[in-house]
Amino acid sequence: MSGRARLTLCATAATLMAACALLPLVDPATWLFQAAFLLAVQSGVGALTRRVPLARPLTVAAQALVTLMLLTLVFARHQAVALIVPGPEVFRHFGDLLQAGTDDVGRYSIPAPLSDGIRLMLVGGVLLIGLAVDALAVTYRSAAPAGLPLLALYSVAAGLAGGGAAWLWFLLAAAGYLMLLLAEGRDRLSQWGRVFGGASRAPGPEPSTGAVAPVRTGRRIGAVALGIALVVPLALPSLDGGLLDGAGRGMGKGPGGGGTISAVNPLVSLRDSLNVDEDRTVMTYRTNTNETQDLYLRIVALDDFDGTAWKPAQRRIEDVPKTFPTPIGLGGDVRRSAIQTRISAAEWYGQDWLPMPYPASRVDISGSWRYEPVGRTLVGDHGQNTRGVQYQVTSLMVRPTAQQLAEAPEPPAALRREFTKVPESLPPVVARTARKVTEGSDNAYEQAVKLQDYFAVSGNFRYDTQVQAGSGSAAIARFLKEKEGFCVHFSFAMAAMARTLGIPARVAVGFTPGTPQADGSMSVGLRDAHAWPELYFEGVGWTRFEPTPSRGTAPEYTQSDTPGNDLPVVPRPSDSASSAPSAAPSASESCSPQMRKLQACPDQSTVAPVGPSDDDWPWFKILGLTLAGLLVLVVPLLPTLWRRRVRAVRLGGHGHSETDVAAYTLGAWLEVTDTAWDYGIAPEESQTPRRAAERIARLGELDPEASASAHRLAMAVEQVLYAPRPRPVTGLADDARRIEAALRASATRAARLRALLAPRSAIRVAWSTRTRWAAFTSAWSTRLDTVLRRPTSQNP
Repeated sequence: MSGRARLTLCATAATLMAACALLPLVDPATWLFQAAFLLAVQSGVGALTRRVPLARPLTVAAQALVTLMLLTLVFARHQAVALIVPGPEVFRHFGDLLQAGTDDVGRYSIPAPLSDGIRLMLVGGVLLIGLAVDALAVTYRSAAPAGLPLLALYSVAAGLAGGGAAWLWFLLAAAGYLMLLLAEGRDRLSQWGRVFGGASRAPGPEPSTGAVAPVRTGRRIGAVALGIALVVPLALPSLDGGLLDGAGRGMGKGPGGGGTISAVNPLVSLRDSLNVDEDRTVMTYRTNTNETQDLYLRIVALDDFDGTAWKPAQRRIEDVPKTFPTPIGLGGDVRRSAIQTRISAAEWYGQDWLPMPYPASRVDISGSWRYEPVGRTLVGDHGQNTRGVQYQVTSLMVRPTAQQLAEAPEPPAALRREFTKVPESLPPVVARTARKVTEGSDNAYEQAVKLQDYFAVSGNFRYDTQVQAGSGSAAIARFLKEKEGFCVHFSFAMAAMARTLGIPARVAVGFTPGTPQADGSMSVGLRDAHAWPELYFEGVGWTRFEPTPSRGTAPEYTQSDTPGNDLPVVPRPSDSASSAPSAAPSASESCSPQMRKLQACPDQSTVAPVGPSDDDWPWFKILGLTLAGLLVLVVPLLPTLWRRRVRAVRLGGHGHSETDVAAYTLGAWLEVTDTAWDYGIAPEESQTPRRAAERIARLGELDPEASASAHRLAMAVEQVLYAPRPRPVTGLADDARRIEAALRASATRAARLRALLAPRSAIRVAWSTRTRWAAFTSAWSTRLDTVLRRPTSQNP
């Protein structure tokens, strides 16, 4: 392996080793494999262009262009020309993705889910750093300053991630940088021989020479860079909540070091969805029940209230069962019916949790999904999300009576203990208001209905999506005082108040049933995003309540003792079949807590039609299209690249023997005749070198200096051909370049373009190939004939 190839490989490896410091920030880490593949292609393009060779700025420009095309293929192929050629739409799409990625960085806890925006930021950032490292270390042959972009990559990642494993990423990044420095030193030593090493090993102080200065300088820069890499992360904060928000806006427990559930904070996402300028379709569905007013599409349950926010508790997840177990707490005497719903999500809707009617008993869906048994939810695994997915859900329509809820026995002690926790920071006014509103109630059911009616009917609360959501326990107290807010405020407040009364409660996030369409389907938009409380009653299970005025519908089992309830009802579709009844025995579920990272990311990008998604292409398709794009880019340039390479070889360095002198002189002369041919002066093999030089000078309209160079070169060729001992002549390469410049200056613009893009002398490639093929076939034919005709030995 040549020194430059070794340096290229080390530069690529050093970039990837430094990029490993980003791994704790995002889950899953599949983006690193994609970045490694694209970085290898980028480095390969650099190696090819340096071999041509191109000028250094052109080499960097070629790598940058190919990098842009690769990013276009992976992230914006639908907006590009022929999947790979970027245009204005591609750059607009990149801007949208980067904006979405920036929003996600501030919204999620560490480790954040791998959204498209974050993936573009990670992969694109690694490619930019890789381009800078390759340009500095390989193209410009200065490896020591290449540590600065590596330092930036490592320091930002280490400062954000924090954690006890930061030293491991430092060692990995430092090893990559030192490997790069050693590769450059070895390459320099191979070029300069003993100059850097010194020949003397005699005792006594070594003489100081200027030759070792570059090595010492490189070592000093390396030592300074590694020292800064150790110090800078100490100055950067280890951010806990969102990636860039120390206030903890992102959902997830603890410092975000791993094993947490990362989810979108409903305080942010729901308000954004409800206040969009245009209501965009999130999904459409068809169902075989006409009772769609109760068909809420539930995404996730928020059951952990720590005083800062409601969020999903840390739960184990498992493979999706063929049939879900009976919902916890649901008794056999409660009326229920099984319904089927077929759902199609919009292609822009990238959500890690699967919206489903609750409680689901079976889900038919393709892709990589996992099941969380306590919340009875499905979460995407290995980057799986809801973009364009189509699936069918079998769920139960549970219809308890008011009497069944009122006579519900005490819940299990473990469940009651877990789901009635309230933080010590909860203001006393919350519990005091709950007791006041539910005064005189005989049971938990009456308390729950009174809480619902207090918010929805009698408490003079006003629904307003423009109210700032706020966070923490104080937000609930402020809401009870100001009495205006939207579904987040109502559901959070009712769940917290129910817990102070000893009623197990949690908050569900999802969508209201949506709007019926003319074709019998239902359409769910961003403005249908909703949050509602779920309260637990033994014998019935988790039960929906609706405290938000003018949103959704109050369940039928809460209206028996609430005359005057005028909450609106969502219209029902006309062409639905009635559901079929079914019954199942009661069963309980166990949930052993295990640390597992889950995500939820509603994406608010541009709307796209509902249908199957092809965003997650297999790697062989991306590889094939990448190679096809490179062929489309490179094939038209092959003649130009071949001429540049041939010119560099013919006019490059040479030895000092007689054979070397002859080869070098004849190569320079052949380069002159080929250059003249490219500009329209076809060679005439019958002419002597001197007559050929005169012809080129005349037809090419060379200036006197270039004409003299042509004659001087012709005389050198004649000496090589006829002199008994040819003597080396200096300056032949300069003469050849001077002639080429004069031919280009006297040619028309069309001739110059033809000579650059379609040089006539490139036909020599075909001639050479034909000659070699003829020699190859002749040799094999002779060998085969010899084998077939070889006489066999016979006894006389």
